[in-house]
Amino acid sequence: MHICQSEDAAVNRGRNKGFAVLISLLLFVAVSFAGRHPVPLDPKADPKTCLECHADKAKGAAVHSAMQMGCTSCHEIRVNKDVTRLKLVTTTPQALCITCHADKDAKEIKGHVHPPAVRDCLKCHDPHSSPNKYQLLKPAEGDSKDTNLCLSCHKMGVDVPKGGSRHAALDMGCSTCHTTHKTGENGKREFDYHLTKTTPELCFDCHDVKDAGLRKAHNDQPFDKADCLSCHDPHQSKSPKLLQAFVHAPFSDKDSCSTCHQPAKDGKVVLTTENSKALCLTCHEEKAKQIESAKVQHPGAQGDCTDCHSPHAGKSQGFPKPDAVNVCLNCHTDQAEQHKKAHLHQPAFQQGCATCHEPHGGENKKLLRAANINSLCLECHGPDAQPQKLESEHMVAIFNGKVKLPEDYFAKVVKLPIKYGRGHPVDQHPVVDQMDAADHTKVRVAVNCGTCHQPHSSAQANLLTKDQSNNLAFCRSCHTNFNR
Repeated sequence: MHICQSEDAAVNRGRNKGFAVLISLLLFVAVSFAGRHPVPLDPKADPKTCLECHADKAKGAAVHSAMQMGCTSCHEIRVNKDVTRLKLVTTTPQALCITCHADKDAKEIKGHVHPPAVRDCLKCHDPHSSPNKYQLLKPAEGDSKDTNLCLSCHKMGVDVPKGGSRHAALDMGCSTCHTTHKTGENGKREFDYHLTKTTPELCFDCHDVKDAGLRKAHNDQPFDKADCLSCHDPHQSKSPKLLQAFVHAPFSDKDSCSTCHQPAKDGKVVLTTENSKALCLTCHEEKAKQIESAKVQHPGAQGDCTDCHSPHAGKSQGFPKPDAVNVCLNCHTDQAEQHKKAHLHQPAFQQGCATCHEPHGGENKKLLRAANINSLCLECHGPDAQPQKLESEHMVAIFNGKVKLPEDYFAKVVKLPIKYGRGHPVDQHPVVDQMDAADHTKVRVAVNCGTCHQPHSSAQANLLTKDQSNNLAFCRSCHTNFNR
């Protein structure tokens, strides 16, 4: 009995020691967020006294207007016995900034927000003063991350492949084309990429459409109403003349415009065939057969090819225009509404609808690339997913090479620990149809990825159905007899 009491006492001493360590750690963390001031201060000290030592904080080409309000508008003086500490009046710098800059509050903004602006303003701005416009930590121009703030995260124009090209506008500064905090409706290029204005108007600020050299470079074909980015990358390219990553074969050959075009007439494009669809079919007859013979047909594919495709180049395979997402949203307005939700499925609204759907027609319902929903989802999220590496193209391929994705795409894809149709979201939870024990040909409970998840977007994280939150109430929508 005494032995047991001694063991209990030892356990209690260990617990007490653990609590002491935990409390010490918490105190250390609290102190770390409140810097100790080297000299004692009066909590009611005149903020002007701060400038007697910190005069440099109020000097510079760009001084924060809050400095005129006094240091205690942002900082709080705390005195405990003979120790003076300074802390922010809010829990985080971000919370402090939006007390004045409420229009920059990411939680209230609709559309794509520049990632650093979501959590920490101090990643880009000095809170007191700076030699740079907008109190930026570094200028927004230059060709290296040591001189250009933007290049601390972005790599545009830094590593141009041999034989490639770089946009000269990069030397003028990123702010020439971008307004970092500009946001608006999802899906519009001007807001998705924080541009000062939409294209091609933005391009024409520097490039005169009447310039003889520019017209000659375009073989005297009319381009003043074209979308420049359908052919050109605005930053850098592995090819000359800033051509996009994917280039249509006839267009990629020098002086090959005559393959498809006759000389322009009255400022209008003249093709070598009666219409653009007939021109496309001279090379792509197999696509016409696929469209006509598909078990599940896509009405949009039966129109003019150039309704959906750029005939010259594009950022993704197949040259969808204006891009791989909005090419579909022009007709599928129901999915355009999905684009407005807070949480988007990355392949649907960044890579493009053709990641999961056959755009020209296929054998499966809803034009899916797989016969069932689980096979579709597990192509990326399955434990045995094996994307094909295309090292020369810096891409990976799925669905037997039919879909190409950026080489780093799978770095952020969640792999599910599924085995024998079980394992998500918790161990042994089924993810496939549950069959009737009395008759194995009958489904007792239908279960697949779509039972719990939406494929495109959601108002809540995890893309749960009906925009529901990830909680017990969601589970009870199926598990009605659940008891704790």
